[in-house]
Amino acid sequence: MSETPFHFPSGKRYNSYVGYFRARYGERLQKVVLDGAMSCPNRDGTLSFGGCTYCDNAAFHPAYSCAGKDLWLQIDEGIEFHQVRYRKACHYLAYFQSFSNTYAPLERLRTLYERALSHPAVVGLVIGTRPDCVDDEKLDYLQALSRGEVMRNWEREIAGVRRQAPIVIVEYGIESCYDTVLERINRGHDFACAQKAVEETARRGIQTGAHFILGLPGESIQQMWDACEKINALPLHSVKFHQLQIVKGTQMEQEFAQYPEDFERFTLDEYVAFFAQILRRLRPDLYIERVAGEVPPRFVHSTPWGLVRNADILKKLDDYMEAKGYCQGDLFLKNPPISLYL
Repeated sequence: MSETPFHFPSGKRYNSYVGYFRARYGERLQKVVLDGAMSCPNRDGTLSFGGCTYCDNAAFHPAYSCAGKDLWLQIDEGIEFHQVRYRKACHYLAYFQSFSNTYAPLERLRTLYERALSHPAVVGLVIGTRPDCVDDEKLDYLQALSRGEVMRNWEREIAGVRRQAPIVIVEYGIESCYDTVLERINRGHDFACAQKAVEETARRGIQTGAHFILGLPGESIQQMWDACEKINALPLHSVKFHQLQIVKGTQMEQEFAQYPEDFERFTLDEYVAFFAQILRRLRPDLYIERVAGEVPPRFVHSTPWGLVRNADILKKLDDYMEAKGYCQGDLFLKNPPISLYL
C-alpha cells in the first residue's frame, strides 16, 4: 500500500467510522435499529402530509423492529439478528432510526431513551432525527445524559474500561446542502436550519453526524462535489452518504419517470470514481460511516448495480483509491479554509 499523509483507522485511505469505534472503545459497537413509534412533521400535517418525495420508511426497516413492540424485545431480537454476521460484537448502540426520533415531548423521549439504555448489552444511543425537531431543552437533556448526570447508577464495561455515562450520538438527516433541492424533495427545512442544529448539538459536546443523499433531482455532479465545502464547515464528527435509490410507490418514482434528465445516475464503477472525489474534498478528520446504501430489491424501481453488497462496494472503493493514490482530504488540504474543525 502506498503512503498517505494521514494515519487512518484499519489501514484505509479514509477515516472509517468502524475503525473509530475500535480505536476509541477497543471493540466493534454494533447498532441495533429500534422503532420508538415516532412520527414526522412532514407526515402528520405540521409541515406536510406527503413526507419527503423519496421516502418509504419500510424500505430500510428491519423485520425485528416495529412500532408497539417493547424496546427490550426489539433489542434482544436485533442482537440475535446481528450475531449471525457479527459474532464478536459484545455491546450495542440503540439506534432510534424510524422517522424523526426527537419529535415528541421530552418526557416521552426520556422514557424511550432510558428504557433502551437500561438494557445490559446497550452502551449508548444513536438518535436519527431532522434538524427542525430539536430545541434547547432536548439538547440540554442529551448533553446531561452524555455526561452521566441523568442515569446516575448507569455503568458499563467496554473492553475492560468502566464507563459511567452512555455514548450519545445525534444523526441529522440533512440530505442536500442546496435549498432549491431541499424544496424540490419536499424536505420542509432549509440548509440554515441544519447548520444551526448541528452547531448547537456539537457545542454541547454531543457527537454529531449527518446524512446526505447523492443524486437528488436537480443536483449536478459538480454541485455534489462543491457541497463538500459546506459539509467541511459544519462541526460534524461523522458523515453518512447514500446514493439515491428510487423506491417504488414514492412521489420521486413518478418524478423520475417524467424528468429522468434531472437525475444523475451512476453505474457502480462511475459511482466509485465519483465518490472517491467526494472523499478527497472532505476534511481528513471526518469519520465516514457509510458510502452507499442498500435497499431490499423488492422496494426499488430498479437495481442497476445488481445485488452487490456494501462490503463489495467498499472493496472496490479501497482498490480504486489505492490504485489512484488518493486519500480522504488530499484535495481539501491543498486549499483549506481559514478555520478548521480539526
